Amino acid sequence: MSTKVTGRPAFFQSYGQELALFNTRPKKVGVALVVLVAVLGPFFLQDPLLRTLSLAFVFAIGALGLNMVTGLAGQVSLGHAFFVGIGAYTAAAISGDPDARTIGFGVQEMWVWLPAAGIVAALFGVLVAPIATRLRGLYLAIVTLGLVFLGEHVFREWSSLTGGAGVGRSAADPVLFGFDFSQSSSDSSFTGPQQLYSLMLALLLVFALAARNIGRSKVGRSFAAVRDRDMAAEMMGIDLPRAKTLAFALSSFYAGCAGALLYTISGFFDPGSFSLLLSVQFIAMVLIGGAGTVGGTIAGALFVSLLPTLSRELPRFLTFLSSSPAETPNVFQVEQILYGLLIVVFLLFEPRGLYGIWVRLRTYWKSWPFSY
Repeated sequence: MSTKVTGRPAFFQSYGQELALFNTRPKKVGVALVVLVAVLGPFFLQDPLLRTLSLAFVFAIGALGLNMVTGLAGQVSLGHAFFVGIGAYTAAAISGDPDARTIGFGVQEMWVWLPAAGIVAALFGVLVAPIATRLRGLYLAIVTLGLVFLGEHVFREWSSLTGGAGVGRSAADPVLFGFDFSQSSSDSSFTGPQQLYSLMLALLLVFALAARNIGRSKVGRSFAAVRDRDMAAEMMGIDLPRAKTLAFALSSFYAGCAGALLYTISGFFDPGSFSLLLSVQFIAMVLIGGAGTVGGTIAGALFVSLLPTLSRELPRFLTFLSSSPAETPNVFQVEQILYGLLIVVFLLFEPRGLYGIWVRLRTYWKSWPFSY
């Protein structure tokens, strides 16, 4: 016997419906289409673009971690590059050659060095968390900013681990059960970039699903309560030190895993790779994409990661506008200007980022032809 649904069936009738993984049919269809297009990417995209997208997927994993502590828990952190560096060097040390000039243990399997990189970074995040329970806002931002400069100094001086400034070391190889995803094998019809793209896409889906589940769990709701009003959250029985510590630990775990994967594509990195600019990039991804949202954060990471492709062309264009080619800014200057400009523009005109633009378009589509 069928039951006739009356009224507005699209309304949520319970917390279970609202907190479902995909609580509406359009979300299910939209996510399925996006994943399908991404899976088909290696069949119609060129290798250089696949490498760029692989890098964007790893950046998205790191941005999801920053989104947990800043977008979801409301704790301003400018030290994300420090935890990314911890993860990168942990993975490189575990998988490195024991007979090389830098520390290495020769364990090349990804299922060993990837979780280890996240766990070590999470431990450092737990060490920083007690400071977060005593500070907030600008003071917390300054403290986490100091981690970046402290990390740069340690990375430059600890040459037995990092290789030293200007020298660097080889990154971990993406080897899983004896198969190297960075190298095209003779018995495979896929190239190295195609294999790396598929691997990074699969890992991004796993981390994004975990982040979404954390956000809709009891832990995620406690993060949101701390972000909105920490004093009220404490009065409701939420343990603020525990919630903030867990937020930093999860964020650092994601950052460590992203750092372990970030340089497997290029194969090399040095202490200068983990500067303040890297933290600014992650902040730009979260703010431009939409703080507190998983889909928005991934969109922001893809947007910011593809931005250097545009910035490389801008200096050529600016040479036509300048009387002297020497007066035109270089690529890195253009990138920094664009990051800062985009953050300011989005904060002024669309604080919810790309996710907010999507909400506006969706609302307009649903209410058309009415304007309210």
